[in-house]
Amino acid sequence: MSTGLVIAIVVIAAVVFGAIVVLTTSRSTEVRGAGSLSRETRSRDRKTTIGADASTGREVEAAARSTEIVKAAPVEVAPFVAPDVEAIGVSRRQFFNRTAVTLMAASIGAFGASCVAFLWKGADGGFGSKISAGKVDDIVSGIRANKGFLYLAEARAWVTEYPKGSLSKAKAVYGAQAPVYAGMEAGIVALYQKCPHLGCRVPECSSSQWFECQCHGSQYNRVGEVRGGPAPRGMDRFAVSVSNGNLTIDTGAVFAGPAVGINTTGQEAEGPHCVGAGGH
Repeated sequence: MSTGLVIAIVVIAAVVFGAIVVLTTSRSTEVRGAGSLSRETRSRDRKTTIGADASTGREVEAAARSTEIVKAAPVEVAPFVAPDVEAIGVSRRQFFNRTAVTLMAASIGAFGASCVAFLWKGADGGFGSKISAGKVDDIVSGIRANKGFLYLAEARAWVTEYPKGSLSKAKAVYGAQAPVYAGMEAGIVALYQKCPHLGCRVPECSSSQWFECQCHGSQYNRVGEVRGGPAPRGMDRFAVSVSNGNLTIDTGAVFAGPAVGINTTGQEAEGPHCVGAGGH
């Protein structure tokens, strides 16, 4: 289809549309809307005379404007009589104040009880109290069966063997910590699981036979003496006592680990490290 033919069709359509609009408009002017009066009706209304007793709109409006406003009689205000306290009981303000104070006191009391329960050492066992770990011989067998490391979840402690050949060096370092040295004499060390650096749980590394913290790379030998990384001291340790061959770990008594550079056992890494290269 050519461009000229398209233009012609558009022009014709526009002309037809315009004609339809003109015809529609001219017809609508002849049709009266709802409620409109015919010419004859308006003519009869103009010829009709208003009776003598009828009132025009202006007369009615004038009469309304001239009407006097009647003032209402003054009403006396009744004197205020305070309500009976026993009849109304507790006022709304008192109710809300007492409710707020009661809820606040209950919340503070519950929070305080929770804090005390959390900090109170359990009398019947659990972390923060003395925990019976069992026979020393069984503990040593468990350590060896687990490749040098035994974890006691109830005490949150690692238990390892302390070589009796290193007791002379240990006494110079741990002699002031009598409960710790007593465990070493029995061949046992109970180490707190937390890293002294930032408190991460320190796992064992079976290949190097060290404790190696995966958070920031602190490393400790098998008895918890720091050997590498940012730790400020060795792993903290619990008091240990042996009675009738039974080992008891006092998790309520925590002793700070030895200073950096102390290595009473002389243990070096026995294999690949799990974290970093190690070595102070």
